[in-house]
Amino acid sequence: MISLKKTVRNEKIISLALAGVLMFTTLSTGLLTSCKKSDAKKVKPADYGSYGSDLARKIAADFPERKPYSDGEKGAGEAIKEEMIKLKYEPEVQTFTTKNGTSQNYVVKIPGTGFITEEENGKLGNVKRIAVIGTHYDNLPPTDKKVAAKTIPTNPVKNGQTAETTALEYSYDGISDNASGTACLLTAMKAFKDYPAFSYDVYFVAFGAGNDDYAGAREFYNSLTEDEKKRIDVMYCMESLYAGDKVYASAGFKSLNLENKYKMRRKLYQAYDVCFANTLYTNYGFDLYYNESGIKADLDGDKKDDIYNEVSTNKSDYIVFDEAGIPVVFFDSYEYNFNSLDEMKETKNLNLQNYGGKVRRTHDDSTKFLDTILVEPDYDRNGDGEIDCSGDRLQIRINAVAFIVVEALLKGSDYGMTQAQYEEHLEELKKQAAKASIAAENGETTKPTVKKPSATTEEETEETTSESTSTTTKAPTKAPTKKATKKPTKKPTKKPTTKAKKK
Repeated sequence: MISLKKTVRNEKIISLALAGVLMFTTLSTGLLTSCKKSDAKKVKPADYGSYGSDLARKIAADFPERKPYSDGEKGAGEAIKEEMIKLKYEPEVQTFTTKNGTSQNYVVKIPGTGFITEEENGKLGNVKRIAVIGTHYDNLPPTDKKVAAKTIPTNPVKNGQTAETTALEYSYDGISDNASGTACLLTAMKAFKDYPAFSYDVYFVAFGAGNDDYAGAREFYNSLTEDEKKRIDVMYCMESLYAGDKVYASAGFKSLNLENKYKMRRKLYQAYDVCFANTLYTNYGFDLYYNESGIKADLDGDKKDDIYNEVSTNKSDYIVFDEAGIPVVFFDSYEYNFNSLDEMKETKNLNLQNYGGKVRRTHDDSTKFLDTILVEPDYDRNGDGEIDCSGDRLQIRINAVAFIVVEALLKGSDYGMTQAQYEEHLEELKKQAAKASIAAENGETTKPTVKKPSATTEEETEETTSESTSTTTKAPTKAPTKKATKKPTKKPTKKPTTKAKKK
């Protein structure tokens, strides 16, 4: 099958589409227009309220220990299933057994409308592609001894006075790893309902036993048919969104191969494009970062040094898909502004240093503890005198990442145009045909100049505004209109509309 990206550069599709305008007009009225975003969709992006953060806290509270194959993991899985049913989905329960026990995946497969492409015989056809959105819901409770409860000053100290202190109460429940990622998955599923249709077949999956070598993800991938495996364009994965200083998006280790770099990172750039085109910073103070540390190290175990850019050494369920050569986009919170791999940790927050800045799989991964430190009062962000923005970091991050994932699905595929993009293309062809008809009546000759549809060409740069040591960067809001075969070296002429936060 031929990619429509190449097809639109060929005059043959113009002649095919011109000849078929009348035939497709009726079809487009029903099928194609149904793929545009609903007019009733909220204007403010990612405005999902506290649904996701409430859900994350409930999962953590009800099932604090969700070790793979445990009763706690099973209970959390059943709760996830019930939530999917409340959202009007019919989840498939995929039970699997390893040498360590039995667990479950919860799978929802939603068929899409497909992508318009040109087949080998030259006729326009429809091709089905798949996007997987998944995360694990189990956790791995710490085995080390819990440190003494930390105390923080509650009043300013002046003239040698003794500060009053309050002990922070905490107990491990895995709110960050990975109740936050689980809630983000369900928030994306809830947001998904607001869109009339998608071109992608979308598979939502809550993986069991993620902390046992990604057993649930492996079981799910192996359960797919060979045809399904070949049709997967991308896998989105979310983990530990709460405790880290910044939220990053990363590609998989397969993208370290220079021959495959752009192909394997294209979906990553689309995610950044969505973030900065939708005022998430303006509305919520949410930024999405690249890891651009530039450190040279053997990251993928091939005994060759790689450049530590746009990948994460934090592994999760995406590893299974990356190993299969499928592009991945991995969201997690961390801190990459260090000069060496050994120094890197989740947070520099001085109140989160009980374990040297590490939170995952420590006793600091506690709702009571993290909420005390990280949740701020709601505030008036736009200065109009009304409280309009949450100070709940967990809520903001879950909503923003869920929004980015769902909106990125609209960016289309390398294999063809979305239905909405094709409808736009048909409208342009009809305009050209009308102009040609008028010109013919006047005895003039014209050549069609059809505007090329922007299937996936707006996110193709990673030139960014650097952090103090060029270790962490944000993506631009402006991107080239021509496909780049490698990273451009020239910075955008237009400054990003999103201001960088002070680090």
